[in-house]
Amino acid sequence: MRLFKTKLHEKLEESLVAVLPVVGLVLLLCFSIAPVSPGIVLEFLMGALLLIVGMMFFSLGAELSMTPMGERVGSSMAKSRKLWVMVILGFILGFVITISEPDLQVLANQVPSVPNMVLILAVAAGVALFLVLALLRMLFRVKLTPMLIVFYLLVFSLAILVPEDFLAVAFDSGGVTTGPMTVPFIMALGMGISAVRNDEHAADDSFGLVALCSVGPILAVLILGILFQPDGGAYAAANHMEVLDSVSLGQMFTTSIPHYMMEIGASLLPIVLFFGLFQIFLLKMERRNLVKISIGLVYTYIGLVLFLTGANVGFMPAGSFLGQTIAALPQKWLIVPIGMIIGYFIVKAEPAVYVLMKQVEELTDGAIPGSAMQLSLSIGVAVSIGLAMTRVLTGVSAMYYLIPGYGAAMILSFFVPKIFTAIAFDSGGVASGPMTAAFLLPFAMGACQAVGGNLVRDAFGVVAMVAMTPLITIQVLGVVYQIQSRRKKAVAGTYQQVGMEQYGDYDIIEL
Repeated sequence: MRLFKTKLHEKLEESLVAVLPVVGLVLLLCFSIAPVSPGIVLEFLMGALLLIVGMMFFSLGAELSMTPMGERVGSSMAKSRKLWVMVILGFILGFVITISEPDLQVLANQVPSVPNMVLILAVAAGVALFLVLALLRMLFRVKLTPMLIVFYLLVFSLAILVPEDFLAVAFDSGGVTTGPMTVPFIMALGMGISAVRNDEHAADDSFGLVALCSVGPILAVLILGILFQPDGGAYAAANHMEVLDSVSLGQMFTTSIPHYMMEIGASLLPIVLFFGLFQIFLLKMERRNLVKISIGLVYTYIGLVLFLTGANVGFMPAGSFLGQTIAALPQKWLIVPIGMIIGYFIVKAEPAVYVLMKQVEELTDGAIPGSAMQLSLSIGVAVSIGLAMTRVLTGVSAMYYLIPGYGAAMILSFFVPKIFTAIAFDSGGVASGPMTAAFLLPFAMGACQAVGGNLVRDAFGVVAMVAMTPLITIQVLGVVYQIQSRRKKAVAGTYQQVGMEQYGDYDIIEL
């Protein structure tokens, strides 16, 4: 019980550190240069409270359930030593957890020219196929960089054939479908397989699963865009009813909670059933471990319900109104630096970011500290939002940023340790989570409306931009890490040489 309270207190501190800077910044803007109504401010504060509590429960639940479930499934698949077992189970698992992702339903509703079920099944199949490829890469020790180069060349080649208005939908889908439901499980799956391999490169290869799984949805949606030739997405600013009093404020949240309870319940159910079948036929875990995982699943469920309610009901209108108000100022350019500052802090509130940071620290024995990871991610997202706001003001196509950005990331991959490349591409999928969709995207849409831009071409693509820049900043961190390692080795070698010259071999042993 004491350990549980300690863990809960630790997760609460993490949630407060992640959310309070965003709250403080938004309130500062609301009370200074961007006036919004009191009702919107109250909704935002209520949403922030739910976000903090939701993050606390989710991060604890993921640690107790999603991570051990993924590790046990991964190690069990690897121990079977049967290729066909890994291929079939990997495909089923990828398909199931993608359909479980709540944001996939949102994506499907944005593309009216493609039937919802067709898009959902195509995206799920894309993720499933690339999860199988990622597992086979680990099994046969294939380098990640050549695979990423080939697949992203294919992505940008197909992008030429797709209508420009539809490109934002396709590239956003890569970040949308690797959300808080899929990321912890997929990353833990890689850890489980690497534990069975137990060679010097196993830990490095455990990263990169999310990176490859992010490519699948982009390719799937691009292919659908070629087949159906849509005119574009159906993106539009959501209508929002402003609260008039405290009762209507409470009703707004309480009426939304049952919807998210059903949505998250439907999302978790396939994963629970899949793991249950694994437990019956293969794992046969002890009752004590099953109880612990079950409790963790309850925490995960509660956390995601509260988090998504707070983000979508409380943060979304605040983001839209704030973007619209700032972009309507005489100094429209202020939207760029303000957007960058918001982006810097808001990535810390992404629930899956903490999962990634902890797994990186564990697998590298602290050689890559979580604080350095978080700083690199924050800088990356800040740059991406700055570029996105520049697009809103200028109307420049997202492809002018995405092609050079991915090109730079691929070039960097040849000069950094391969673990940094894998972590960087995983980070892209992790950083572009529900907070991007619930706050940054409405922020860009509100700004676009204020300046009279094209909502589909200019505002959307924010998720794609957020997924791109961490690929560069994390690899730059890898370059810094490599330089520091070489300096340490050089200094250690110098001291050793001086000692040998001064004392001789025998004297050194005596010392």
